[in-house]
Amino acid sequence: MSDAEVSVHIDAPADAVYSLVSDLTRMGEWSPECTKVAWRDGATGPRVGATFRGWNSRGPLRWFTDGKVSAAEPGRSFAFDVTSFGIGVARWGYGIEPDGDGPGCTLTETWDDHRSTVFKKITGLAIGVPDRRAHNTAGMEATLAKIKAAAEATSG
Repeated sequence: MSDAEVSVHIDAPADAVYSLVSDLTRMGEWSPECTKVAWRDGATGPRVGATFRGWNSRGPLRWFTDGKVSAAEPGRSFAFDVTSFGIGVARWGYGIEPDGDGPGCTLTETWDDHRSTVFKKITGLAIGVPDRRAHNTAGMEATLAKIKAAAEATSG
């Protein structure tokens, strides 16, 4: 079981939804905290092992994290692990379950906290988020609402 999980039904094909969530360069459009993502080390897209850097903000605070794709199954799942200066932070994942009787799907975003107890306290104080689970759940709800809107607008 994940530390946080949010699902939404989307009236769009699973492959189209996968294309949106796996295009990390668009994460700044969806997320209320992530502002930009760029592929690194020659990576140009979502494949297992591809690395990237993500920039985040909360009010006046700005920081970056590094990520590595850990799952990339088109139309089904996409996940990545995030670190900060080499320290494990989290795993973010997207599971896509196609409808059995129609063209839509259910998209589930998950977050697994990989921080140690000490690192949780330090990062909570540093960015003013003492309850990261509640904060991320709210952010995931906002993110999925934007992905849903984009997917349904293009699936028409």
